[in-house]
Amino acid sequence: MAILEVANIPLQAFIWFGVIGLPTTWPNLTGFTLFAILLIQGAAYWSAKLDQLRTRRPHPRGLAAFAAARKLNPLLLTAGLLATGAAVLTDPGGGTWPGLGFALFAVLEHVNYFHVQLMHDTAADLRRLRTVGLRRSQLARDLTRITR
Repeated sequence: MAILEVANIPLQAFIWFGVIGLPTTWPNLTGFTLFAILLIQGAAYWSAKLDQLRTRRPHPRGLAAFAAARKLNPLLLTAGLLATGAAVLTDPGGGTWPGLGFALFAVLEHVNYFHVQLMHDTAADLRRLRTVGLRRSQLARDLTRITR
C-alpha cells in the first residue's frame, strides 16, 4: 500500500492533467495537492506499519506525527474546500469543479485513514461491512493505543 499510494500521485496527475486534459488552474491544483498530501500521509503510515510488523515493535513509528496530522488536516481541508468551493461559485466549469472534487476526495481519504475504514476492496472486507458495518481504521486504532 505504501508504494501504491505514492505511485498514485504521478499516475493520477498524468491521467487527469495529461490524458484527460484538465486545466492546471489554481483550484484544480489546490484540490489535487490536498489529495496528494493525504496519499503521502497514507503511504507514510503503511510504511510505518510494515516496519512495525517487521521489527515487532508494539506501535508504528511516527504516531505523534500522525496524531498531529489528524488535528491539522481538518483545518487544511476546510481551507481547501472553502477556496475551491468559492472558485466553483464564481467561475463554474472545468477549471474549478475538478479541484473541488479532488478536495472532497481528500476529505474522504482523511476519514478513511484517521477515522473509519471507507475502502472495502476485498470479499472479506465487504462481508464484514455487510454484517458489522463500518469499523475504525487501523491508524485510528493505533492512535488510540498511544493516547491511553
